[in-house]
Amino acid sequence: MEADLKAKAELVLGGGVRLPEGFEIPVRLSRSTAGPGAGSGSLVFSFGGYRVKKPVSYDYGEFDLHIDGERLSLWRDGVVIADDVEIVPVGFHAPEQAFFTIDERCIFRCAYCASPHLDKSMSKGLTPEKVVSMIRESPQRDSIKAIAFTSGVVESVSHTVDLFVRFVKAAREAFPDLPIGVEPYVDDMCQISMLKEAGADEIKINVEAATPELFARVCPDLDYDSIPGMLKEAVRVFGKGRVASNLIYGMGETDQELHAKIDELADMGVLVNLRLLKVSMTNIDNLRQAGVEPVPVDTERALALSSYQSRAFARNGLDPGDSETMCFSCGCCDIIPVRP
Repeated sequence: MEADLKAKAELVLGGGVRLPEGFEIPVRLSRSTAGPGAGSGSLVFSFGGYRVKKPVSYDYGEFDLHIDGERLSLWRDGVVIADDVEIVPVGFHAPEQAFFTIDERCIFRCAYCASPHLDKSMSKGLTPEKVVSMIRESPQRDSIKAIAFTSGVVESVSHTVDLFVRFVKAAREAFPDLPIGVEPYVDDMCQISMLKEAGADEIKINVEAATPELFARVCPDLDYDSIPGMLKEAVRVFGKGRVASNLIYGMGETDQELHAKIDELADMGVLVNLRLLKVSMTNIDNLRQAGVEPVPVDTERALALSSYQSRAFARNGLDPGDSETMCFSCGCCDIIPVRP
């Protein structure tokens, strides 16, 4: 298990996977339309109880997919990184989950986010009715265990929260037994109750950066000071362990600053989701213009942070394994503590 965890960390920290020439991908490629990884075509690989989602190409990649009969493995520089690998089907963004981006557009200018820079043709033009139909007609319908919604902020925060409410109500009516998660930006505490009353079971409100100074550089349009209060209210409304928050690392923050933010959020009853900064040609100029020079993160640091995160969860009676929706349930993009 320890070797598999290290392999998971190396894959999370590393680049894409090169596929063998002529390899027929057995599942549909997943294409993200939100966040720093927006726009890339990816596959989910599983091994040793872990899952990782990686961009794939036939032309290049830091890792190589090897085929030996029916056995798959992932290699780097001629060395096996992960053996007994399986490719996991993804219906909508995440395994066993229907995870939708309501709208890729965003009025805010977070430096790390690629969504606002995507080709507009990538927009899915989703409606609540279309989402319900897509889930019902999906070949993976029987394996879908949860529904989740994220979105850029369109027109205004209140308008976008209203969109979330419409989508959640439609999903709750159509699929009364499936847990529903939401990842909104909120600027009024009543919006949290609105989402809960619409039928959401879990919520993610992202703190993004370890310090207010760093947050001000990468998210100049957002209100850092309001986020702790929103998270406390979310815990009151949704319950301890039903609230999550992304904390991005690799932007020049220190481990001590990350530890302090992890402790602060875990003490509130919030599941802190450590998210490695993803750098691409789409966001690197914006990051540098914001005064952020991405810092390479090695496996040792990533695993040490995950270990600290795990201890903070244990002290506060939190278990990411209890999450039913969104990132902790998916487990593909981050080094999830406690639950592999």
